Amino acid sequence: MRHFGHIAPEERRRLFHQEPAVFTADAPARVLAVALGATLYSPATRPQLADDVVKQAGRGVVSMVLCLEDSIDDADVVDAEENLVRQFTDLAGRPDVELPLLFIRVRVPEQIPDLVARLGPAVRLLSGFVLPKFTEERGVPFMEALTGAVTASGRRLFAMPVLESPSLLYLETRRETLEGIFRTVDKYRDRVLALRLGVTDFCSSYGLRRAPDMTAYDVQIVASVIADVVNVLGRADGTGFTVTGPVWEYFRAQERMFKPQLRRSPFMEGEVEELRETLIEHDLDGLLREISLDRANGLLGKTCIHPSHVMPVHALSVVSHEEFSDAQDIMRPERLGGGVLRSAYTNKMNEVKPHRAWAERTLQRAEVFGVAGEDIGFVELLAAGLPG
Repeated sequence: MRHFGHIAPEERRRLFHQEPAVFTADAPARVLAVALGATLYSPATRPQLADDVVKQAGRGVVSMVLCLEDSIDDADVVDAEENLVRQFTDLAGRPDVELPLLFIRVRVPEQIPDLVARLGPAVRLLSGFVLPKFTEERGVPFMEALTGAVTASGRRLFAMPVLESPSLLYLETRRETLEGIFRTVDKYRDRVLALRLGVTDFCSSYGLRRAPDMTAYDVQIVASVIADVVNVLGRADGTGFTVTGPVWEYFRAQERMFKPQLRRSPFMEGEVEELRETLIEHDLDGLLREISLDRANGLLGKTCIHPSHVMPVHALSVVSHEEFSDAQDIMRPERLGGGVLRSAYTNKMNEVKPHRAWAERTLQRAEVFGVAGEDIGFVELLAAGLPG
């Protein structure tokens, strides 16, 4: 699989200075953690789930979560589990179909070994499990269950803990909760692919819900948690993990209070003004702003609940030619001693030692999302990636 693999090869060559690399579900964890991109959630109750997975893969989705938790009714769990097993078996019978990375979001630890056993040979299609409301107390049983399932099946399976518990939100328990989460994920570091943020649950604790023209960062109580999670769990010193961006809830137009957040000029230059209007009509201008703020705040990738959210996430994950040029300059072997140099774009200072961690992460992102051509911007990438 590869990002933007669903567009024609000649179009991909036109758009990219360096095309996204091909990778598989067996790639190193560091590659998969960056490559997750827009992780599309789907209820495990969908009767045509196998067809849905194949369809979304053909539209550029690289990772999916099939959900047995909050997206389905409590009374439907047993039927949803049975449906999951059927759908995985169906997918296993389609050997020539390229599939995304597939994860199952469970409710309790006991579901992990049970589902792995019931999947049988189809477990080879599974990349791991999403673990809800993760704290040290809740997380250890989940991680032990996962470790046992890996041993029993012989299949490499990852965990993606979801950080969404009230104890993480409340000021008086936040530090202790974060320290406990770190102890747990550090102990099982080889099994943890990425950490996910459950902002909807955070808002629920205070009866809040952000409007479509506001981002998670406009809700200060949520923004403070994101900052603390990245502070403790997203460090670039080798102790951190990939932390993914929160879900965007909207996909249809709502009544607006504020002006649209998309400038007109980038779309006029690309002669795709109609695309701008479509994005605004579907409240995706707010999503685009939130994606930009995610990356500025140390997050990578995003939880998505609608297919229309996928390509905006991926288009904004592509490394610009300018970023790539700066990162390469900073990482040159002769620069190990440090120093300051002018960007090749002559518009900024690159300070080698302070910017080195940024450069390393940028080149990792360039590997899986590619590097845009020198004159190619986000608008062209988005327009090319959307279904025709």
